[in-house]
Amino acid sequence: MSKIASAVLSIAAVAGLAAMSGCGSTTVRAAVKGDKDRKAAPDFMLKDADGKTVHLSDYKGKVVLLDFWATWCGPCKIEIPWFMEFEQQFKDKGFAVLGVSMDEDGWGAVKPYLERMKVNYRIVLGNDKVGDQYGGVDSLPTTFLIDRQGRIASMHVGLTGGKEDFKNDIANLLASSHASVHAPGSGVLAFFHRPN
Repeated sequence: MSKIASAVLSIAAVAGLAAMSGCGSTTVRAAVKGDKDRKAAPDFMLKDADGKTVHLSDYKGKVVLLDFWATWCGPCKIEIPWFMEFEQQFKDKGFAVLGVSMDEDGWGAVKPYLERMKVNYRIVLGNDKVGDQYGGVDSLPTTFLIDRQGRIASMHVGLTGGKEDFKNDIANLLASSHASVHAPGSGVLAFFHRPN
């Protein structure tokens, strides 16, 4: 094999790995944090495809998979069918998926994609402000699991772990937070942090 062909194959391999891991330079899969280490998820006010205003706090009492994604992101296309399956499997157990599209072309790019993929969960159109609230969403997908108390339990950046990792974390959060939310004397005092 010539040096040029070898170099081209090496570059293609690196590009392929980058495309599979995430649409950015970072890949992180954080384990689910213990109760005491979780911080309130920042609330936001964004519009869905029907023009309705959505606040993250609308999901109070549910475990939420909050996914920052874009139509042009290869790893996002792999995860979206997983998230559709989770929405179907866990929605009656106090779980919801909420997608935040970071597409700069707005609904013109997003709506046809949602129709083609038959996405079964709610999508809102994000912006840099909400990305900054979540620590600066520099790589896509960036996905947060939020417990019933509105706290960030884990964060995944890029295509990390796999479908079963997400599924296990969701099942564990549903089981553990169900007990704490409904325990006698337990109240949700501070659910989401609303920016000033």
